[in-house]
Amino acid sequence: MLISYNPIRIYLKLLLCFCMVFTISCVSSQEQTLKKPQGHRSLNSPGHSPQRIILNLTEDPCASQAVTWRTLQKTRSPLAQFTAHTGSLSLIENSITTNAISDIVKIGNKKFVYHYSTVFKNLRPDTIYSYRVGSEGNFSEWSLFKTAKKGTKPLQFVYLGDPQNQIKSMCSQIFRAAYKKAPDADFWLFIGDLVNDGENDEEWDEFFYGLGFIPRTTPMILLPGNHEYPDKRVVKGKNFKLTPLWRPHFTLPENGPQGLKESVYFIDYQGVRFVMLNGNEKLEEQAIWLDKILAENPQEWTIAAIHQPIFSTAKFRKKYKKKKKDLFSPVFDKYAVDLVLQGHDHTYSRTYKIKNRQRVKENEKGTVYIISVCGPKVYSATPNFRDLMAKSESGRQLFQVIDIDQNKLSYKAFNVKGELYDSFELKK
Repeated sequence: MLISYNPIRIYLKLLLCFCMVFTISCVSSQEQTLKKPQGHRSLNSPGHSPQRIILNLTEDPCASQAVTWRTLQKTRSPLAQFTAHTGSLSLIENSITTNAISDIVKIGNKKFVYHYSTVFKNLRPDTIYSYRVGSEGNFSEWSLFKTAKKGTKPLQFVYLGDPQNQIKSMCSQIFRAAYKKAPDADFWLFIGDLVNDGENDEEWDEFFYGLGFIPRTTPMILLPGNHEYPDKRVVKGKNFKLTPLWRPHFTLPENGPQGLKESVYFIDYQGVRFVMLNGNEKLEEQAIWLDKILAENPQEWTIAAIHQPIFSTAKFRKKYKKKKKDLFSPVFDKYAVDLVLQGHDHTYSRTYKIKNRQRVKENEKGTVYIISVCGPKVYSATPNFRDLMAKSESGRQLFQVIDIDQNKLSYKAFNVKGELYDSFELKK
């Protein structure tokens, strides 16, 4: 059979096929351009995703809540959104948007990160709120927090001393044990030495890794230890100052003495005045301030916190901190401070109720001084102040849960397995 060969016909068919392929390609290209215009930044960019999100109590925890976070790349319009949680799924539609303050922070040679903070204001007492932080296209997940109740009401908080070393590998377990034991704690209180080197951003990364999601839902109050400062034996004078990584990471009250804001402050929470002191600098100024704010204290209970102990029990603390004792303990005695929470010694110790450096009877006014450590670094306890100590030991990672209900304070210390290690009660 003969097959006719028509070159014109073949040429027309090839031209038709080429036109069809070209048309499909153009349409596809146009669709891609519509979906993703040139220069468009992809959503959920890792560099713009919020990290190290942490809630902090404010001076007025009934009506406000502070939140801080950071990103690796600069966010043009950082913001936060919050809404009273009613059970509705319409969180975005019902939320209030607030702008955030930005801070550029140097963490290495020509390396910078970006920290942000805001305070949610005009909140209702005893109310659960949902919130998220970030920027358009790069928001965090929604998380919850609860505002404080007005007046004197029952409260519970977790007290932790000195994470400092092996935070990721060893402290994570104590944080999780504390959360498991007291999941509804109103807040956590850290007594300094959160890290070993306050200017090492990688150690702060371990600290936030160890805490996981907890600081996104449980507010934190914190004070600096000596490891948030340079080594006093090497750095002196004007260069001896709080690490520049402290204030960017936290948004804490600014009602302390001049030059010590966000490291010395007080918070009134449901009938308790919590006073945070800084044992590293300007001690005389703090003692004057402490006397003033305790003289004006309307709360039923008073709890003070300072990193360096007043009555030290560690083997390596051969030089007793007489200056701190002479400055602060008379003020604690004068106003019958109930508890003084401390760290630094890497031991565990608890005094009886004492006043004027002497044990008092159970029905008399006095102060209980406690030293604890949640990290794996421990020192041997010495018989210092043996006559004042109800308990003094070492070698354990511990966390403490403290409950206050009207005229009774209940204190319990637990080990990493959640087993009770020490306990006592105070009654008004």
